[in-house]
Amino acid sequence: MRLRNKTALQSRLRYSFLLVCMALLCAGCGKERGTLRQKKVKTIETIADLGALPRFVTDPEDNPATPEKIELGRFLFFDPILSGNRDVSCATCHQPEFNYAEFLETSIGVNGTGTGSKRRFNDSNDLPFVKRNSQSILNTAFNGIKNGEPYKPEEAPMFWDLRAKGLEMQALVPIRTLEEMRGASFHEGRILDEIVERVQRIPAYKGLFAAAFPGEGEPVNQINLSKAIASFERTLIAPNTRFDQYMRGDSNALSSGEKDGLNSFLVAGCAKCHSGPMFSDYKLHTLGVPDTDNRKESDAGIHLDYAFRTPTLRNLRYTAPYMHSGKLATLDQVLMFYEDIAGGKILNPHVKPEEMDSLATDMDVNFRDISRIVDFLNTLNDDNFDKSVPASVPSGLPVTGL
Repeated sequence: MRLRNKTALQSRLRYSFLLVCMALLCAGCGKERGTLRQKKVKTIETIADLGALPRFVTDPEDNPATPEKIELGRFLFFDPILSGNRDVSCATCHQPEFNYAEFLETSIGVNGTGTGSKRRFNDSNDLPFVKRNSQSILNTAFNGIKNGEPYKPEEAPMFWDLRAKGLEMQALVPIRTLEEMRGASFHEGRILDEIVERVQRIPAYKGLFAAAFPGEGEPVNQINLSKAIASFERTLIAPNTRFDQYMRGDSNALSSGEKDGLNSFLVAGCAKCHSGPMFSDYKLHTLGVPDTDNRKESDAGIHLDYAFRTPTLRNLRYTAPYMHSGKLATLDQVLMFYEDIAGGKILNPHVKPEEMDSLATDMDVNFRDISRIVDFLNTLNDDNFDKSVPASVPSGLPVTGL
């Protein structure tokens, strides 16, 4: 009897010990889950996640700027000789008076007539609008710059989908693009050779290329064409906004209201993507931005996931409309768009909720903060940049285009 009682007691002890272990294990799991929940506590960026722009640009080692290159690049930028139909230039969609962007939702490139609000397609036209909103070229010399990291201009991310690196590579892409500058008369693989041949036949350009690239047997070529345009574009900078002055130590550069807006910008989570001196992480994000009505097809982006690059927030006063499709006309609309996202609203019917970027859906933009944030964004404007347009171009064609 004692043996049976002892055995039963041992069994109960083992069972009790097992229950205690399970309880401790569960308690440990609960503690771990609590720790994980604590790790998800919202982090708020600080002003240290932003930054002032450098006062000077960095040139690639293989393309140091010279006055001759810059002068040549300026002429090329405004000369429609670079387009298939000789009717559109780089400056047609990147206009100095609009911060080297354009106020149209999406641009009319080749086979168009007029400039600004008067630009339209020719009567006989089968070409589409340019696919995406014309981004500003101002400050693209700083694309990709980050706080405390070496900057390599040849690796600077370009375009809404990051399909090119560096201004030199970027300069040739519009010339090869059907609806931007190439047109239907030339094959994509032939157009750059055609442009080089045209320029070689113009004595004034031959002299300008020889001065910009001395010592080369035939300086008029595709590489030098891109280097000259890039050298000019690197002169288009506006690094002395009131925010830059504030970051460099002038505490009076911003008003108290603008400082409140800066704080609201940070608390709302805007700086999770709009960070660094250019206010961009230069990454692709899916936000469900509505498509432009200027194109029949929906623009799903380079990876077909509706992700597009975070744009800079500098000089926004001059670069409306906004987003890759140009569908948002004002900064208030942009901030209300983010408020809608945080509320679970998706404006593009092709984008599913699970595809939305969590950095956007977790933002906390409130209507009461919008005007203050806009006040802060206006401190990122600097109107002191080169807007000069040459009186004529070496081709003899109309400056900018028809």
